[in-house]
Amino acid sequence: MTIEQLIDNVIAIEGNYSNHPADRGGPTRWGITEAVARSNGYAGEMRHFPHHQAVAIYKRNYWQHPGFDKINEHAPRLAEELFDTGINMGSPVAIGFLQRALNALNRNGQDFSDIKVDRKIGPATVGALKQILTKRGKSGETVLLKAVEALQGERYIKLAEQRPANEAFLYGWLANRIS
Repeated sequence: MTIEQLIDNVIAIEGNYSNHPADRGGPTRWGITEAVARSNGYAGEMRHFPHHQAVAIYKRNYWQHPGFDKINEHAPRLAEELFDTGINMGSPVAIGFLQRALNALNRNGQDFSDIKVDRKIGPATVGALKQILTKRGKSGETVLLKAVEALQGERYIKLAEQRPANEAFLYGWLANRIS
């Protein structure tokens, strides 16, 4: 999928305007919270937040800035998942899931050295990804994807356990965010 298709899919899931009382994000349109819209220069009422600004924010803040475009060059399905996870949980969380999974799958350093879990995509993370894909082929991407989703699912359940109001969202998170 192209980044434009990924953004269209996210917006289709997130919907138009929302201000759910249990959602700490507050007023949201196209999946963009008021805080994110404000930090990107939008000053108007969230009910009127323009679609094209949401698209620009998704592309810049959740694809290019965290470096998921770099992951996409080697593992497109993984990049798609990281993009979606980054939107829902924050890009640093998604990157941390990837780095933890890479470290856990390196066979105690036999395939490549552990990388620092710094929640940033840099040369070490991309290098480890390339090495696991070289060693494991396409199944390497599939297994990494499963590991990231397992970490994501565990976090959703923990969020619901720690804050019962999040139970209102748990079913949807698991249905729409975990393959």
